[in-house]
Formats: sequence, C-alpha cells, structure tokens
Amino acid sequence: MSRFFFNNRKQLIDEAIEGLVISAPHGNLVKLDTDPAIRIVARNDWDKSRVAVISGGGSGHEPAHAGFVGKGMLTAAVCGDLFASPSVDAVFNAIVAVTGEQGCLLIVKNYTGDRLNFGLAAEKAKSHGLKVEMVIVADDISLPENRQPRGVAGTVLVHKIAGYAAEEGKSLAQVRALAQQACDNLWSLGLAMQTCHLPDYMEETRIKDGQVELGLGIHGEPGASVVNTQNSKILIDNLVKSLQHSAGKGRFAVLINNLGGVSSLEMALLTREVAHSPISEQTDWLIGPAPLVTSLDMKGFSLSVLRLNDYFVQALNAPVETQGWQKPVALKPLKTIVCQSVLEQSEYKPSENALAAACITAITDKLIGLESRLNALDAKVGDGDTGTTFAHGAHAIAQQLTQQKLPLNDLPQLLLCIGERLAVVMGGSSGVLMSIFFTAAGQHLQKGSTLIEALVNGLTQMKHYGGADLGDRTLIDALQPALQSWQQHGIQASVQAAREGADKTADMHKAGAGRSSYVNKQNLVSVPDPGAVAVAEVFTVLTELDNK
Repeated sequence: MSRFFFNNRKQLIDEAIEGLVISAPHGNLVKLDTDPAIRIVARNDWDKSRVAVISGGGSGHEPAHAGFVGKGMLTAAVCGDLFASPSVDAVFNAIVAVTGEQGCLLIVKNYTGDRLNFGLAAEKAKSHGLKVEMVIVADDISLPENRQPRGVAGTVLVHKIAGYAAEEGKSLAQVRALAQQACDNLWSLGLAMQTCHLPDYMEETRIKDGQVELGLGIHGEPGASVVNTQNSKILIDNLVKSLQHSAGKGRFAVLINNLGGVSSLEMALLTREVAHSPISEQTDWLIGPAPLVTSLDMKGFSLSVLRLNDYFVQALNAPVETQGWQKPVALKPLKTIVCQSVLEQSEYKPSENALAAACITAITDKLIGLESRLNALDAKVGDGDTGTTFAHGAHAIAQQLTQQKLPLNDLPQLLLCIGERLAVVMGGSSGVLMSIFFTAAGQHLQKGSTLIEALVNGLTQMKHYGGADLGDRTLIDALQPALQSWQQHGIQASVQAAREGADKTADMHKAGAGRSSYVNKQNLVSVPDPGAVAVAEVFTVLTELDNK
C-alpha cells in the first residue's frame, strides 16, 4: 500500500509546485505559464541585468530545486516529474525566459538524463544567440572507482556560490569559474536505514533491520555497501573518515542534509556527533541540519564538505531570499553556564530496618524486571515507555538503598524521601503522580494514621491532582481495589483485588485519562493497562513477603 499523500497522481508535481509558490515567505516566486508539461519556477523580481543561474532536475528532492530560487541563489528552477529529468523544451524555455545579455549558467547534477537534456537545451539556446554555460556537480564519493560520480546534496553549495557571484554582478565567465571551483572542492557521502516510498508503489523492504546502506542514491538506488550498525557515532565516524580521505587538508564548511525521513531529534544528535568527530578540527561552518536535497521520505542523511576560501565564506554567509537555504553557523564548542541545582529536600538521617529494606528490594527488582513487558503493553496503547519509566524510578530508589541513604526505620520520612526522588528521576506524568502518592501518604502517616490509611490518602490526592478515577483505564483500576481490600480484609486480600482490577482494564474500550485516552478503542481491546499490571505485580511481591 502506498505511503504517500496525494490527490491525483498525474497532477501531483503541479499541485506541489503551486503550494510552494503560494507559501514562498518572500512572495518572490512565480510559476511560468506556458505549456502544461513545462514546470518552471522563477523569481518575479528578476530584470535580466545580471547573469541568470538556473538549475533543476527531477522532483522529489524538495526543497531542491525550486526552494532555492530567490535573490542570492537561483534565478529559476526547472522541475521534472518525480525522479525524472525535465525535458529539453522545459529547460530551453527557462533559459529564454530569464536570460539577458549577461548570459546564463546552468548547474546540473551528474545524471545522464540531466546532462543530456540541459546540455541540448544549452546548445539550442546558443543557436538563438544566447550566452549559456554549464557546470556539472559530481560530489558523491560513495563509488571511488566510478568515473562519473553523482551529483547530490553538495549541489546546493554550488547554487549558493554561483548565485552570490551573479548577484554581485560578475560576468558569466567569472560566475562559471567560481561555480566550477566549488564543484572541484566539494565531496558528499550519505547513508540510509530505509529507502524512500513512492506514490502507488508498495513499501520497499530492501534494507534489513539493524543495517544501513552506505552511498545509496537520492532516487533510492542501492548503496555501495551495507553497514551492520545504526549507531550514530560509528556511522558519522565512517562518513567522516571517507570524506577526510577524499578532501584532504584545508578548512571546511560541512552541510548536514536530512534525506527526508529523519526526525529533528535524530538530526540534532547526528550534528552533535559531527561536532565531536575528527573533521570538527577542520570545520569553520555548519550548514544544517536540514532537509536540503531530499529523497522524498528516505530515512537517511548525508554529509557534504566544501573546502573554503575567503570568497566562498562570503558567498555562503550572504543573505538570500529563498525558502530552503539554511544560514551557516560557526562551529564552536557547546556553550554552558554554571548553575547550581535547586532541590528542596527534607532533612533526615539514614537508618536501618531489615523489613523495609526487603520490601524495597523486592519491589524495585520486580519493576526493573518488568521493563520490557510493560513497554510492550504500552506500545499498543500509548507511547511504549511505561516499563522504562517505572524502571528508572526503581533503579534510583534501589541505588539509594545500596548507598544507605534512606531512613528505613522512619516510615513517614521514608515515604517522603521516595516521593521526592521519584519526582526527579521518573519522567512525564507518572513520576509526578507517584511522587504525589508517596508524599501525601508520608505526610498523613506523620499525623499518626496507620500505613493503609496513609496509602489511601495518597491515592485520594493522586486522583484529585491527576484527574483519573476508577474505570478510566489507569493504574488506579488496580491500586484502588487493592488498597480497599487491604483496608477491609488485610494485605493478603489485596493481591487478588489488584489482579482483577488490572485484568478488567483489558475489557475497557475507552480510556478516561493518560495517553491511552487518545487511542481508538480497537487498539485497546484485550490489552491491559501497563500501569495497572505493574501495581498488581507489586502487590503480589508484598503479599509474598508478608507470607514469609
């Protein structure tokens, strides 16, 4: 089944171009109204007094190429169909539309279709008296023995340098020479763990889980090799090693390109890895992380390095009026400010109590052991982290026990300490709720109540602040009946009540609180709430200790 939003496959590219032009932040783009088969996006503020800079190619690489049309970069972009070169007529019409006496430079990625169509269009334009030059970008180093390396994400840097030179008013010969100089000092390499999805095509499963393809093409072509890891540091180190080998010495700008399907979180992590890699010592400027030359939704990224000179630095940092360009950032160490953490902790003295220690050990061991099971349940009804959240809290309390930092012989204070620690180490709402439960219970116990009365009070406060109640498909569905049975019939009765409460959540087709409340009922059928399961397991451990 296709994983692609579209209305009409035949109109997909035209409708996407319309959306791009409409949303141009500078209001400076126009689609040329000519033959319906010709798709040209151009500057609407162009007066032909300078060298025109044109690029283009198949669609599906957005924001390339139309996203780089605007003052300071491209004059026009010629858009082909999905992953298909634009026709000779389309390129020729673009040249004629924007080229004045100063001439035109074509920037072409090194693919046969692009070279042929742009090349023939250039010759036709010359026969009509127009001055046209062409540079071919071949920055991909994934196949060192290939005599015709592909043009990939580094093409954007050539756009930027040529566009700056043209905006300065340089001659066609000068603009071409600078663009060619950029091509000669440019190297790129990419990888992906999933290839792209095309409209009307089934999902591609070529790349196996746990692997990435190194050097696959921006049209989904198989990579040059397979790497059996998805570790971010190892992968960045591999790319950097190859890029440094090809680029050699010098000062560089590094472009970090999202191929379309990598989350912003992952791209930030990959950027951090680049900043800590060997190439950082040669890097003056970072461009990205950002989608610049994509491959639809490919789960991958690429690195491009450009050897710098003074003119290139000026060109890269010059302002532009485009949608897609990312302003370079000087690569500097992480900035930090020393700030003393403010933690309001109650004062207490650590003490020993064998029974309390045994209870804590049993409960924390159980929760740590349940991590994978609870995560698997939560993956079906939430965000898949309940087990990890409870395990984090359990690890923290277990560590305090091991370090003899708990007031084991002062039960009210012990509950307060547990509440304070869980608020710090457990993530999301679970940590806050459990902190409220233990803190409220500890405070009630200090007033002279029994343990079960204190725990019931903790539950009351948890419900008050959390907003959930019995029947809302949360841990309360196990905790409340367990505490009520304990209060009425003793602790041994609590485990059965907790288990029954947890089991009932599997038959609740609507959650009234928590992440599950946003999940449709089909996903909830026969799946018990993971928090309720955790509560039932804890009460099982407690009753087993009581039997001993």
